[in-house]
Amino acid sequence: MKHDFRYHLLVSTVIFIFISIFLVIFKAKNIEILYLFLGLFSGSFILDIDHFIFWFFLKPNLEESRLARTAVKKHDFKAVYRLIKTSHHTHYNLIFHHYFFQSILALFSLFIFTSTNNLFISSLVISLNLHLLVDEIIDYRYNPKFLQKWLFARESTQLPIKFLGRYILIFSVIFIFFVFLLINSQI
Repeated sequence: MKHDFRYHLLVSTVIFIFISIFLVIFKAKNIEILYLFLGLFSGSFILDIDHFIFWFFLKPNLEESRLARTAVKKHDFKAVYRLIKTSHHTHYNLIFHHYFFQSILALFSLFIFTSTNNLFISSLVISLNLHLLVDEIIDYRYNPKFLQKWLFARESTQLPIKFLGRYILIFSVIFIFFVFLLINSQI
């Protein structure tokens, strides 16, 4: 369930509309709305690069890795999408889908929002945070054990399932704060 891209697109669209309303109210230029759109759209998919890292570098000898390489060589992106959808539940030891990366991303995001007014970069960073948050919420709702497995992979001690909701709540509040910083930097 984690890689149903329509959830990412739906939530990114809602965030785009929400932020765009503020930008339009404060008379932003059309190019700024385009930068917002491009940043949110591109950031929705960047973190899924870690599936390619899994297939090409971490586990290149798996049958699904061979299928992924073949699909990429043929530029058959529908096959790659189907492969991600069918095999994502076996990819729990990923680089970007991990609590440590999310923590570093939050700190990096704070640095970005406090040091630049570049709307494309800010919206890209918002979208990266949103991507992880959407994945976490979906997996928490449908399979909290799987969320615990991929979020705390490579850790000997994992956060108990009963605290995953609080973990998501904390990063949701951080995300809302980042959206506020983005809007505030543009008005």
